[in-house]
Amino acid sequence: MKKKAGLWIDYKKAVIFILADEGAAIKRIPAEPGNSLRSHGGAQKEPAEENGDKQVPGSLNNYYDEVLSHIRDAQSILIFGPGEAKVELKKRLEKVKLHGNIVGMETVDTMTDNQIVSKVRQHFLH
Repeated sequence: MKKKAGLWIDYKKAVIFILADEGAAIKRIPAEPGNSLRSHGGAQKEPAEENGDKQVPGSLNNYYDEVLSHIRDAQSILIFGPGEAKVELKKRLEKVKLHGNIVGMETVDTMTDNQIVSKVRQHFLH
């Protein structure tokens, strides 16, 4: 079996579930503490929307780099999550020429680790 990765991601954390010949593994990657989505007024904003800036903030760059380091060698990558973080990660994969390994992208709400594992297994093993 080739290495396959399922990834649930938002701006607070990423949960990666890897399927490979060696077995299966789950990895949780928290975003850096400075990645709060709350503005001073309490309204929730996407980081790319603040001040009209379409650039990914530096702390998110580090977060995406960490996520990428865990999925870089996967031949098949399923990305899902509730917001724009999955789209920004896809752009990062395009930059490093790995976008051809993406086998699906879905918008889904918050999921438990067990739900993530089940979704990834169902996608790749059925």
